[in-house]
Amino acid sequence: MVARQLAGRGIRDCRVLAAMAWVPREWFLPPHLASAAYEDAPLPIGSGQTISQPLIVALMTEALAPRRRDSVLEVGTGSGYQTAILARLAGRVYTIERLPDLLVEAEDRFRRLGITNIATRLGDGAAGWPEHAPFQGIIVTAAAPTVPTPLTQQLAPGGRLVIPIGDLASQELVILERGPAGLVERRAGGVRFVPLISRLAFTEEPWR
Repeated sequence: MVARQLAGRGIRDCRVLAAMAWVPREWFLPPHLASAAYEDAPLPIGSGQTISQPLIVALMTEALAPRRRDSVLEVGTGSGYQTAILARLAGRVYTIERLPDLLVEAEDRFRRLGITNIATRLGDGAAGWPEHAPFQGIIVTAAAPTVPTPLTQQLAPGGRLVIPIGDLASQELVILERGPAGLVERRAGGVRFVPLISRLAFTEEPWR
């Protein structure tokens, strides 16, 4: 996976590649899908959610560029796979999930892998985690129509925020960096994520 799907398709950060090689992706999938863990595709994890394809996980992590002492916020724990990757690269990861069953399963995986620098929270990720702000990195693993204001407010000077922006049909990966003159935006191409369900993003009603 690392050589063919990641390094072979433009991922250059050796720390990201090493983290992707270390974390066993099959641990983060339902047992019946473990054999498909290293396919270059997103896979269902239950509750209408997915684990992103390896290339997208690596791309977002590389864009975030977490450093060893950084405090990172993740919005949307999901299976916990992206969280585990971040935990190999950052000092502390704060991750928020709105679905209790997914969060319990992710916490169990962190324990079994011996990962101790992750803090979890059940709630609305679009509101962030102000008690532990500011964050040097914020990553959102679900799509929002616009960047939720609380997240930009919790981004540290020099920090980066990576988030898919758009609607259900068309999304683009947006990277915001807080510079001396304010937020600087760049875009990293089209993506496809489940919607971020929040009063600050999408509401649930259109998909019920």
